[in-house]
Amino acid sequence: MRDDFAEILRLVRPRARVLDVGCGEGELLELLTEQKQIDGQGLELSGAGVAACLARGLAVVQGDADRDLDHFPGKAFDYAILSKTLQQVRDPRHVLSELLRIADRAVVSLPNFGHWRVRWALLTTGRMPETKALPEPWWSTPNIHLCTLRDFIALCADLELRIEACASLIPGKPARQIDPTRPIENWRSENALFLLSRKAEPAPPSTPAPPPGSLFE
Repeated sequence: MRDDFAEILRLVRPRARVLDVGCGEGELLELLTEQKQIDGQGLELSGAGVAACLARGLAVVQGDADRDLDHFPGKAFDYAILSKTLQQVRDPRHVLSELLRIADRAVVSLPNFGHWRVRWALLTTGRMPETKALPEPWWSTPNIHLCTLRDFIALCADLELRIEACASLIPGKPARQIDPTRPIENWRSENALFLLSRKAEPAPPSTPAPPPGSLFE
């Protein structure tokens, strides 16, 4: 099982409504359906991925996250999941904002370009790094918007999103709960997974009671 899948399984509550954006061949949706009995739907760009999901008996539609999230109604899901896909979309800010429009919570995992192996590779070779989290050479990678933990936290703050939980993910090891604002985590977290929600709207000011004898009593 992929490292982020195990943590997503832990976070998603049973029988929730879930949209898996960029669901690939449906491995995560199938796990969530079997183990959490979710009401799940996938959004996948590739025809091969859609066909594989349908072969598993999963509900999936073919679409592009950059454009087609706009067509989903607000608050249609309990969770919207974007698993190691945010760095591959053309407009990460828009996609992240849409996730929290159509769902109460978003689960987002991404590689951390601030990890020490990435920094070391840049320092020693002067070339784009190839690591376990980022294995493709620069000329063939699907990643077009790589970021560090600090970059992602700044984007969440700009969109007024609340980080409810965060875990550091290293292949082959259990997820480690972290405070992503600590500078050390930007060095040692190879991948990270965030549970996000919208910040609560402030309560409207209460209307004071009219004074005795007022015309408005």
